[in-house]
Amino acid sequence: MLLRMSTLFLRTLRDDPADAEVPSHRLLARGGYIRRAAPGGFTWLPLGFRVFRNVERVVREEMDAMGAQEVHFPALLPREPYEATGRWTEYGPNLFRLQDRRGNDFLLGPTHEEMFTLLVKDLYSSYKDLPLSLYQIQTKFRDEARPRAGLIRGREFTMKDSYSFDVDDAGLDRSYAAHRDAYIRIFDRLGLDYVIVSAMSGAMGGSRSEEFLHPTVIGEDTFVRSPGGYAANAEAVVTVVPASIPFDGLPEAHVEDTPDTPTIDTLVAVAQQLFPDQGYTAASTLKNVVVTLVHPDGTREPLVIGIPGDREVDAKRLEAQVAPAEVEPFTEFDKHPALVKGYIGPQVLGSENESKIRYLVDPRVAPGSRWITGANAPGKHVFDLVAGRDFTWDGVVEAAEVLAGDPAPDGSGPLELARGVEIGHIFQLGRKYAEALDLKVLDENGKLVTVTMGSYGVGVSRAVAAIAESNHDELGLIWPREVAPADVHVVATGKDPAIFEAAEALAAELVAAGLTVLYDDRPKVSPGVKFKDAELLGMPTIVTVGRGLADGVLELRDRATDAREDVPVADAAARVLAAVRGQVAPTPA
Repeated sequence: MLLRMSTLFLRTLRDDPADAEVPSHRLLARGGYIRRAAPGGFTWLPLGFRVFRNVERVVREEMDAMGAQEVHFPALLPREPYEATGRWTEYGPNLFRLQDRRGNDFLLGPTHEEMFTLLVKDLYSSYKDLPLSLYQIQTKFRDEARPRAGLIRGREFTMKDSYSFDVDDAGLDRSYAAHRDAYIRIFDRLGLDYVIVSAMSGAMGGSRSEEFLHPTVIGEDTFVRSPGGYAANAEAVVTVVPASIPFDGLPEAHVEDTPDTPTIDTLVAVAQQLFPDQGYTAASTLKNVVVTLVHPDGTREPLVIGIPGDREVDAKRLEAQVAPAEVEPFTEFDKHPALVKGYIGPQVLGSENESKIRYLVDPRVAPGSRWITGANAPGKHVFDLVAGRDFTWDGVVEAAEVLAGDPAPDGSGPLELARGVEIGHIFQLGRKYAEALDLKVLDENGKLVTVTMGSYGVGVSRAVAAIAESNHDELGLIWPREVAPADVHVVATGKDPAIFEAAEALAAELVAAGLTVLYDDRPKVSPGVKFKDAELLGMPTIVTVGRGLADGVLELRDRATDAREDVPVADAAARVLAAVRGQVAPTPA
């Protein structure tokens, strides 16, 4: 295929769009790959859509190779299946809801577990029909409160979602492993670095869950790794729980005047003055953080989280634990006089106490641990308050931030923290959706059994952004060959008609050999502009036909390494084909 820049629907930009926060968004917009259509929604332009379809092709090839079969559902879906599984309510404001002219409720699909389940229920009824894996590549919709980072977090996006159906858990394990292997092949082919981490299932439900994260400083997900191989999303990290301490011999709790100590730092300073031999630090304090839970039905509930004072509440960890409820800041102190702002203590908290406010604590608040915490009176704190002796709690919650150096839960060493973008997620759903929608088959003994399911997603549009994010320099994009919109960019520079004739002939020869060629045939554009566009657009191989033609040579350039080589005109097509097929690369000038 020949793409002529003189007629291609393309306008490159010299300046970054005002709303572009990350390199992938800036470069994809400047390079004419995407255009913003609405907050969280983008139009794919011709070059961008070619990249998108190449990513889609890789995903489709690997899904087909593992034996999955492709289907395609509508994006506009009826309410009833989602009502049956509870997700019509559980998705809360993230769901786009609408009605048809008859007043019937519909939604724009955020994910399709229910529809796949009902499709298999409609057509299959025997264990002989299983195992089965179905997939689609489909547009999804989620009403993100804060769409950001271009294609990385939008309200409309494209995802490959697949679902496995097995008669028993052993079959699910095999299907899960097959998808996991297929994902490894997909991301290897896309040239994406990734880390496979343990993850939370969230609103999807199910048991085992793993994410494929692309490490990048602009990632929204924090993940951890240990020297011994432990890896998990920070949301899924399990705290190493300290041993309980016997109450015998522990000092009695005592209240001390601690004026002007509404923060942990001020409290620690006063505690060190009062008891200089105790070695008090922020970790000696129990911080009680109040939040508001907004449940899917609109009910608002105050919740207090008790964590060591040297840590903050991690909003994403907390949200993962309390889902499908959402978390908002707490502001209604006037309605809860038991909560003395800055001096909240656990003595008045808990559903069994007069306040009736639910109280959850960090796992480090083990029985027998001693704390400095609020005395529920302005300017006063209680010292040596013993967990399990002087106060109780309604439950334990993994809501405190994970810090570098924390021990890995499997004993494999201290944790290090990194950021990443989720590009794939695999779940063992189990029987949640099959039970809700009554998907059963007859087993080999003629007995009805509930099918067990897996769910597996790849962010196709997000993968384009991740590839751009990790394949660029200060000049522009550098596409891997597997997904590049063209194999080679032929640039004709100068005004001599012989230059354009030679470039045209080379482009035609390369197209005849099966390559896709982006040909800059614009007659009145300066060489400087053409070179800048070639660097911005990022085809893996660039051929410049210019002044060297007088000496019978063209310049062959590798965009990734910037290696350049002058090659004879007669050999140019063969050398380009060899470079594209990985047989030889230009040598550095």
